[in-house]
Amino acid sequence: MGERTVAVLAGGLSHEREVSLRSGRRLAAALRDVGAQVAEWDADGSLLERLRTDPPDAVVVALHGGDGENGAVQSVLEMLDVPFVGSGSSACRLAWDKPSAKARFARAGLTTPDWVVLPHATFRELGARAVLDAMVSRLGLPMMIKPDQGGSALGAQVVRNVEDLPAAMVDCLAYGTAVLAERFVSGVEVAVAVVGDAEPRALPVVEVVVKSGVYDFTARYTPGATSFPCPARLPAQVLRGVEQAALQVHQLLGLRDVSRTDAIVAEDGTVYVMEVDACPGLTDTSLLPLAVAAAGEHLGEVFSALVDEAIRRR
Repeated sequence: MGERTVAVLAGGLSHEREVSLRSGRRLAAALRDVGAQVAEWDADGSLLERLRTDPPDAVVVALHGGDGENGAVQSVLEMLDVPFVGSGSSACRLAWDKPSAKARFARAGLTTPDWVVLPHATFRELGARAVLDAMVSRLGLPMMIKPDQGGSALGAQVVRNVEDLPAAMVDCLAYGTAVLAERFVSGVEVAVAVVGDAEPRALPVVEVVVKSGVYDFTARYTPGATSFPCPARLPAQVLRGVEQAALQVHQLLGLRDVSRTDAIVAEDGTVYVMEVDACPGLTDTSLLPLAVAAAGEHLGEVFSALVDEAIRRR
């Protein structure tokens, strides 16, 4: 790695900029630990000029939200023929759009909670009260509300009472143009990271135990607000089922190098696939680094191997 230069791309202009910068700093430090020459670049107006005048051997995309996860930055890197770690632009677009990804899950036979997607305009044109009543009739309460696109649980919340629905919708639509409403599933919340390209493998399953009961933005990034037993405290057979579901999701959406699938394991052992992140966080409270450590591996070594794969792909 010492002879290769790696640009860690972080920051950007999304709601998740600060989280991305934290991910980028941690990843850069991990790569330096294993001898890589690392530059930390922001995804701003100078990026294309930097890529043209001082091209690295590879880029690692550590962006969260917006253009960093919806395939836009990946399209630019593909256009410039720059090797990069992470999924290609088309796979990123699919994973970023939660309803499209859920439809793929369902068609492939994976279990995912029943859902509806409603654009902002629908509430205005058809009447908010009537639409909300129809949502409750279809999905019941409690109900999970989240933007149809986005990460870090921004705008996501569990709604348990009808009177709380209007405010939840307003909050959700502050982060997107459409609402994804899901039937609430109770159970053990887990996450599974998958790494590798030619031979992807699942890392140990992480269990998410939230003191407040909801794994929202605050619970994700406040030290001590959530605990993460890893491997998850589930029977071995159930753990294998969760790992297989994550590998299926990774391959089904055409993801590569790294992904993280979030799921709920119900009391009867059913694995409900919730969503997948094509650019998982790497902060001190993120789940991918926890899984890497639980596997007895070093974050820098894992990503240096992915850098090698990205260069070989070129």
